[in-house]
Amino acid sequence: MILRRPAVADQFYPGDPDRLHYEIGKLMGDQSGNEKAVAVISPHAGYMYSGHVAGAVFSKIRIPPTCIILGPNHTGFGAPISVMSEGIWQMPMGDVAIDSPLAKRILEYYPEAEEDVEAHLYEHSLEVQVPFLQYKQNDLKICPICLSRLSFEESRRLGEAISRAVSETDLDVLIVASTDMTHYESGDVANEKDRLAIERILSMDPEGLYNTVLLNQITMCGFIPTVVTLVAAMGLGATKARLIKYATSGDITGDYRQVVGYSSFIIQ
Repeated sequence: MILRRPAVADQFYPGDPDRLHYEIGKLMGDQSGNEKAVAVISPHAGYMYSGHVAGAVFSKIRIPPTCIILGPNHTGFGAPISVMSEGIWQMPMGDVAIDSPLAKRILEYYPEAEEDVEAHLYEHSLEVQVPFLQYKQNDLKICPICLSRLSFEESRRLGEAISRAVSETDLDVLIVASTDMTHYESGDVANEKDRLAIERILSMDPEGLYNTVLLNQITMCGFIPTVVTLVAAMGLGATKARLIKYATSGDITGDYRQVVGYSSFIIQ
């Protein structure tokens, strides 16, 4: 049995389970939301900076027992399209099992993806989503997918493989795309660049988002997971995206000279 231990507990979020539970409760606020979502987009910075943006989206939706989490590979380790298909993620609020049948089905339908652990061991972008999911779903299973730079065609085919895999199960599945927005630009520049990306997400335009990010040099680290998620969600019948919250690190620090942007969306 593969055991993945937390990589960023006590750095990005509290490592003590009681403190973490309390912190997420504060970040979510009103947790009575029970909307059914096909997918969400959520940021992955330290909870001090982006937790309120993530909490805003997770507070509004029902978290099903199975969640596919897609995030960018920040470490450079492992396979370019890395699916962890077996094992347990040991998290402060309890262990989370991987949904092996679903993960293996995605690997079957997208042979270019690799069964890989290394990309996940130290990656924070997927890990920081898990406590929010656990908070509202005690019996959580995940399918973690860590992505490096892909072409749009590769992203499209992966999204289609995910939607096919989900549609052929009886599971209620939520897809979570993990991304931050513009990195280390002024607040004004970040707002303008992020607006361009947000418009493409709201238009449910994955190829437009891909091209907009490249054309405008938007440093949106998880744009590939977001593109894949949009394709997958549309394949599962989603027709609309809703911006739940946008903020920057400057809103926390008061320093708008260099900020990181954060956004969250519900896709239905």
